[in-house]
Amino acid sequence: MKRLFLLLLFLLPPCQFAGAHHVLGRPTYSLSEDSNTPPSMQVETQIGAYFVSYMAFPAFPKPNEPGRVSVYATRLDDGAPFQGEITFSVRDDSWLDGWFASRKEVLGVQRPNDNTHRQGFIFKNEGDYIITAEFEDGGEPYIIDFPLRIGEPVAVGPIGVAVGVITVILVGVNLVQRKRLPRAGKQGRRAAS
Repeated sequence: MKRLFLLLLFLLPPCQFAGAHHVLGRPTYSLSEDSNTPPSMQVETQIGAYFVSYMAFPAFPKPNEPGRVSVYATRLDDGAPFQGEITFSVRDDSWLDGWFASRKEVLGVQRPNDNTHRQGFIFKNEGDYIITAEFEDGGEPYIIDFPLRIGEPVAVGPIGVAVGVITVILVGVNLVQRKRLPRAGKQGRRAAS
């Protein structure tokens, strides 16, 4: 039996280990904002005479890393893509925007490339932002706003803060009412005597 095993061992050609440095597709170290990774957001909407699709790349934008916004606009009547310039701008998306004038910063003005307007960006800080794409056609202005989250989402958002404040108020009112009830009962008994 040992001889048969040794004979098979020598007759089989030597095999090398074939290890892969990635699984299925290209390796992740070659991905960038220009690769075909899924977008973090994809929205389609109709505005005026146009049907507009916009996307943000990469799937999870992070501070100090490049990203991209893509806008594709076609006319509703004939399906022709918009060939003019689109101005991209950004502003903070905070609840203070309603009370104070929000600071708007122009990211760039882009002409179409393969009928798609693309604008790159790099944000230094985490946060919620509003990207605005503006263009004009036939004397009619078109303004499209969409949200963009850079970095990890906040653990407690505005709804969580509102629920917390309401809970504190309700507990406070409940404690005050508990103290008033025994006093009102004592005062009512004194008045009856």
